[in-house]
Amino acid sequence: MDIVRSYDAQPVTEVHIVGGVLPQYDVDFYSELFRRIKRHRPELHVKALTPVEYHYMFKKAKIDYAEGMRIMKEAGLDSMPGGGAEIFHPEIRDQIAGGKCSGEQWLQIHEEWHKLGGRSNATMLYGHIEAFKHRVHHLGQLRDLQDKTGGFQTFIPLKFRNKDNQLSHLSESTVVEDLRNYAISRIFLDNFDHIKAYWPMISRQVTQLSLSFGVDDIDGTIDDTTKIYSMAGSEEQNPAMNTRELVDLIRKVGRRPVERDTLYGVVQDYEGVVFEEEESFKGYLSLPVVNQ
Repeated sequence: MDIVRSYDAQPVTEVHIVGGVLPQYDVDFYSELFRRIKRHRPELHVKALTPVEYHYMFKKAKIDYAEGMRIMKEAGLDSMPGGGAEIFHPEIRDQIAGGKCSGEQWLQIHEEWHKLGGRSNATMLYGHIEAFKHRVHHLGQLRDLQDKTGGFQTFIPLKFRNKDNQLSHLSESTVVEDLRNYAISRIFLDNFDHIKAYWPMISRQVTQLSLSFGVDDIDGTIDDTTKIYSMAGSEEQNPAMNTRELVDLIRKVGRRPVERDTLYGVVQDYEGVVFEEEESFKGYLSLPVVNQ
């Protein structure tokens, strides 16, 4: 709550919460946290926790997924991020994420959330020990659930980075492979509205290239974020862009920057907007990119 309160004077719109699977972080803990955030600043959108965390919490509380997600919604949960998906196929998932929920359980939790009218995102961690067939299986599982519920908003391919982890002996995927993966994801996931490139992970330059390979959302400005990608070797060691920098990055590759909210409602179209020299706002801003 101290972190939330520290942004009281800034025009932030979303609180994004992810954490670990620790005993003290249970259903009661997060329910109370969500309620306190909503009491303090009702208009804040709470996007919180992955199925990995929900699976652990609900199992500990001895409740099923449907009941657990209902409790979270009543406490103030507005949407779910896409983390923890990794690779769904068990022959890969068991090797890289054996302690997490299964791919089937990940999908089940999102399905229960979608049944409540909630929206969520989806990811895939690629470029490690998986084969193309495992990526296709992963994308197929997401597309099938989206056909069933329509609850996913965006798909976010996450590039494996090899610094300081147990797979550091592996080579990382090339930029060409990254762009090919974006393009195939865009074609395959024909029922997803958006494909997102997370710029702190792949660099600003590759992000610009991705806008010609099916990507229409590059996430936004960053002010207070986990350093997980920096620790793993991403090009952006201290990722931060203000609004003007982000808008300029998009404009330089011939796209129109449009600020969105969490649920992809348009906040501001920046076409034709001229910035004052001293302007340097650094709140949470996420920009989808509209192809002209």
